[in-house]
Amino acid sequence: MPQGGALPLGTCPDLCPEAERAARERQRRLHRLEAAPARAVKEYARPAAGKARPLPSQLRPPRVLLATVRYLAAEVAGRADVPPPDVAAFVWDRLRAVRLDLLLQPSAPPRDAAAVLEAALACQLCVPGPPGGHPGKGSGAGLDPQLLHTQMQEAFGSLRRCYADSAEVHPRQGFFQSLFLLYNLGSVEALHQVLLLPPGLRSCPALRRALAVDAAFREDNAVRLFRLLGALPYLPSRAAQRHVGPARRRALAALARALGTPRGQAYPLRLLARLLAMDSLAETGALCRAHGLAVEGEAGDEKAIFVRGHYTDTGPLPALSCALLVESKLRGCSLEQVVMGEEGEALPRTPP
Repeated sequence: MPQGGALPLGTCPDLCPEAERAARERQRRLHRLEAAPARAVKEYARPAAGKARPLPSQLRPPRVLLATVRYLAAEVAGRADVPPPDVAAFVWDRLRAVRLDLLLQPSAPPRDAAAVLEAALACQLCVPGPPGGHPGKGSGAGLDPQLLHTQMQEAFGSLRRCYADSAEVHPRQGFFQSLFLLYNLGSVEALHQVLLLPPGLRSCPALRRALAVDAAFREDNAVRLFRLLGALPYLPSRAAQRHVGPARRRALAALARALGTPRGQAYPLRLLARLLAMDSLAETGALCRAHGLAVEGEAGDEKAIFVRGHYTDTGPLPALSCALLVESKLRGCSLEQVVMGEEGEALPRTPP
């Protein structure tokens, strides 16, 4: 915390304080996603010990922070004319700035603070970072997987502390607690924290569903796991997405142990694709080959060949699409509606 302690509510009415916007424009440091100065968004600046505290005019109040997250979701997250790693780097940096502004305003009403943190976390889930790369090199530099994971855990931590420190009832708490568990499938600590929640909260449908997914993941029950993952809505699917690849690998290893023979046993690729909720036979074949399993047969009737001792999981997981388990679940909703919890507004009304 900068010198001077906690700050009153901010008074900045814009996505970016005027002083910062002018300075970055003068220094030619506006991001390509900030083509017009009026669309600049406050960037993250690490607070330093002994640094003078920012003036209220440099802090955005909760309603402006919420508008900032809405803008990022509606106007930036879906930009197709900019490489995805650059979009992710920009969005995640600006969301860190949102959380920092809120942290410096502890007098913000708990309900308003929770709304900002919920929207910011949802936006992070909807804009996954690049799947790897070298920190400091190329597009999205610095967004290595471990850094992304740390930032996501910080986002969950901020929101869960907000819930714990507030005596108010937060209507979406059960849903976001379920996202925390889905993001941390298999974690003993995450499960313990969820089980410590009040019984009434634990019994909400979203948390019951997340607990069922976590149990199937722990038990390596691939059939149940992928059936449950397929039934999740879009945002919970985003939270669990990072576990899909490892779960498929574990399921393939179990099949190799069960079906592997010295001469090789054939297993229909279409059944394997259905079991693992794959998007296509081509991607299922690619997954098998990446693990040392041959694929034989004519197009449409391919079979994976399980030869004892041929399965290997030493290489990296292949980059595969996740349309069936994730992308297809938007079902006409925009990212803005998902992030702001307004999905119901996009659903057609049932005629009387």
